[in-house]
Amino acid sequence: MDEVAFFIDVLLPPLIKGGFVSLKLIALAAPFGLLMGIAIAVGRTYGGRLVTRLCSMYVIFIKGCPLLLLLFIIYFGLPSLGIVFTPFIAAVIGFILCNGAYNSEYIRGALLSIKEGQMIAASALGMTRTQAIRHVILPQALRRAIPGISNEFIYLIKYSSLAYMITVIEITGAGKLVATKYFAFFETFTAIGIFYLVLVSLATVALGLLERRLAIPGLVSK
Repeated sequence: MDEVAFFIDVLLPPLIKGGFVSLKLIALAAPFGLLMGIAIAVGRTYGGRLVTRLCSMYVIFIKGCPLLLLLFIIYFGLPSLGIVFTPFIAAVIGFILCNGAYNSEYIRGALLSIKEGQMIAASALGMTRTQAIRHVILPQALRRAIPGISNEFIYLIKYSSLAYMITVIEITGAGKLVATKYFAFFETFTAIGIFYLVLVSLATVALGLLERRLAIPGLVSK
């Protein structure tokens, strides 16, 4: 079997199928990871002492725990406590927890960059603290945090390959099965690398456009 026939007839179908699984993982993890990041960042910045400490402990734990180990804990460890997830759900949960912790750092930094006078001005207009954070502070902070959040989204695309380690047959897992069966490791993993390169490149362009569209005038050089 020549290389072209191998790629079209043998390798491409499982890679496409695995690619859809990878995209589904990313599509589910990214928005919930962002929401968790916002919640953690707001809790650390504006929460009470207990909330701040809990959020800080969560971030410290996730940043200190390798993502692969976190996936193992969720999928292989939690069943001993009676908590069982399917491989796909375990992967999504792990990605959300990791993505949320790192997103929270970018967003917290952006929150701290907003001048305190804006909170005072919002209070003078009759807004509660919660309203001021939601309608005045947070929208500005999210726009400032876009570069960091975009970077973390790129990492999430590459992190998705770790799902294979808990038996989720995404693109890396699908390719590994083909490579093992046909002993075509170089061709298979090269094709997988090209897939991730294309996906990351498309995401980079799209996120760059989003960043320029939402950039605060005067804060970002063109």
